[in-house]
Amino acid sequence: MTKTDLIRLLATETNQSQASVGDVVSTLLRVVMETVAAGQPVLIPGFGTFKATSRAARLGKNPATGAELEIPATIVPKFTPGTTFKNLVRDGAEMED
Repeated sequence: MTKTDLIRLLATETNQSQASVGDVVSTLLRVVMETVAAGQPVLIPGFGTFKATSRAARLGKNPATGAELEIPATIVPKFTPGTTFKNLVRDGAEMED
């Protein structure tokens, strides 16, 4: 599902215009990204948590040459799904088997 598909579905399910829903979705995504970038987690009960996490420096290999190279420490975004989300995905996956 793309962002456009999501907006279309939400507009249909809420009887709102796609433009209105698009503005809300874009604002939601911007606020989540800005909050996480500022070092604060975004907790949505049942859905999950978005947060910034540190990744330690490590040694890697250049895939083209095989030469070792140092990958510097960095901060990356991380999403941890909530229990309700995990259970829904698990149960949905079992139903497809």
